[in-house]
Amino acid sequence: MNLLVTGGAGFIGSNFIHHWLKNHSDSKIVNFDKLTYAGNLENLKEVENNPAYTFIKGDICDSELVVKTIKDNKIDTIVHFAAETHVDRSLMGAKEFLRTNVEGTYALLEAARDLEISRFHHISTDEVFGAINEGENWKFTESTPYKPRNPYSASKAASDHQVRAFYESFNLPITITNCSNNYGPYLFPEKLISLAITNLIEGKKVPIYGKGLQSRDWLYVTDHCKAIDLVLQKGKIGETYCVGGMHTEVTNKDVVNKLCSIMGKDFDDNTEYVRDRLGHDFKYVVDFSKIEKELGWSPTVELDEGLEKTVKWYQDNETWWRRVKNKEYQNYYKEQYKGRAA
Repeated sequence: MNLLVTGGAGFIGSNFIHHWLKNHSDSKIVNFDKLTYAGNLENLKEVENNPAYTFIKGDICDSELVVKTIKDNKIDTIVHFAAETHVDRSLMGAKEFLRTNVEGTYALLEAARDLEISRFHHISTDEVFGAINEGENWKFTESTPYKPRNPYSASKAASDHQVRAFYESFNLPITITNCSNNYGPYLFPEKLISLAITNLIEGKKVPIYGKGLQSRDWLYVTDHCKAIDLVLQKGKIGETYCVGGMHTEVTNKDVVNKLCSIMGKDFDDNTEYVRDRLGHDFKYVVDFSKIEKELGWSPTVELDEGLEKTVKWYQDNETWWRRVKNKEYQNYYKEQYKGRAA
């Protein structure tokens, strides 16, 4: 395969590139990334001299460059990670989410159709399904109706529908994965787990929204990469696969408590409750039984093990995340949490 990986300098995309190059010596990868605030080529230092790897700085909304890149590199497979992903930022301003996640996906789909790409794989999120309410005990499946509740998830829902429409209308060979919350190396420190770890190292309090009772189904990023790999190899064209963690439904408060315990920090002394964000989804839990039954995939990394590995990575790579927490990030952080003390 010759893969075009969009957003390959981001968190999941860079982990996927590492995974793919280690396991597919006969493939070539072109990493196509705009290098926005969350894109970081430091994530790929280990492979930058690999002859099977090429980086091209580009915007997925730039149709001409997308087409040229596909042609010049004889791309047969597109793995589409590129997206604006942080809910809090979408609440502060949704324009860039609509541009990248909706218009950018459309530009890629048109190029894939015109150039007769063999596979278009679209990475999406469980947040398109909305929320599971407090007291309810069910899980998201591939047939769960869409009910996005914030600008980010609405933009991803729109992109999912575009991808399916190109399959139905033009027979574009697509697959989609909807995943639960990922964590692990290279996670940008605006997300709960990486924010908590880096704040604890810096001696700053960890902000917890509301009472911290929202719960998530956590998926270690290497498990997710293996799932995408399997879908590319064996997935059925036109199908969607939900990819979730080890049914470890844990509240945000408990996740931070686990991190404090791993790092030898007192929970009460190192956390602060802040005013909850608007439309904060209460619970996400993903049923991965379809991909398990049809493709033989299931997660392997337990939450406690994954958190310990993630803490160690951030402790060992302090230079990476301190550079990432730059002036732009600090300005965002101050704006996001100012006046939010509960």
